[in-house]
Amino acid sequence: MTFGEHLEELRGCLFRALVGLMIGFVIGLFVGDTVVNWIQVPLRRALIRYYTTQANQIVQSRLKELTELGYSGETLQEAQTRRMFPERVFVNPAEFGKRLGLEAPEGGNGDGNSRLVGITVWRPIEEDRRVRTASLNAHEAFAIYIKAALLVGAVVSSPWIFLQIWRFVAAGLYWHERKFVYIFLPFSLALFLAGVFIAFFVVFEPVLQFLLTFNSWLNIDPEPRISEWLNFVLILPLGFGITFQLPLVMLFLERIGVFTVQNYLNQWKIAVVVIFTLAMLFTPPDPWSMIAMAIPLSGLYFGGILLCKVLPRKTAPLLPPPQ
Repeated sequence: MTFGEHLEELRGCLFRALVGLMIGFVIGLFVGDTVVNWIQVPLRRALIRYYTTQANQIVQSRLKELTELGYSGETLQEAQTRRMFPERVFVNPAEFGKRLGLEAPEGGNGDGNSRLVGITVWRPIEEDRRVRTASLNAHEAFAIYIKAALLVGAVVSSPWIFLQIWRFVAAGLYWHERKFVYIFLPFSLALFLAGVFIAFFVVFEPVLQFLLTFNSWLNIDPEPRISEWLNFVLILPLGFGITFQLPLVMLFLERIGVFTVQNYLNQWKIAVVVIFTLAMLFTPPDPWSMIAMAIPLSGLYFGGILLCKVLPRKTAPLLPPPQ
């Protein structure tokens, strides 16, 4: 194919991939609200765990005071089990007594002019507004809904998009090399989804716990915005999904003769450095997510070498035949 024919093939593949993405986007519009609620689950769990730890620390610091006020060990244990957050508020004893139908307490004149008294109230942490994501402007919720629909569209249409990508790659290969494209396609999709799954169900919470430790250390309460969290949700799984294609890329390059198994073995140290650099670029700016990506990728690199040995090429189209 000429250069112009390659551009025409690229245009066709991109157009078909975009049509598939738009169809997925329309599907995502019907489930966007469910997806927005679903992607908040790891963040909400991390925030509840953070504020539960904070509540336990407050109880321990006020243990003597609470005991003197009549709180038994069983009561405090129940509050801890039910994840209740102690909060100190001030009330007017005269008004408080009037609301309860009691006489005005000593020191008050019954007209509401008695001094304020501090009491402790307990609130379930799940109902605390701080464990919920917030939006700071009127249009942010709509933008999040559209982004969630796009996220659904990208996942739903990913098999079709991957097919178009591989079709464009196949257009630049010899006929006997194209069969590898259709063999690799299902494995490529499986690796992409595996990377997304690991990022969402394995990596998110440890990364959040690591980041929230700095909030506790610096005594800064987190108040996450939904738009920032969704960007985090998009970047990390997408980075994992793309980089998990490494074994197939290695096998493909070995099959068409660009590299050999010995090349991979000889350059494994450089490869590990490159993997850690890519992990730094494909993840948010924290060391835990970088390590969480780089370690599996390093394993996948050696898995790619093993795959090349298990499925060796019979001929090397770009190399001279063996003597």
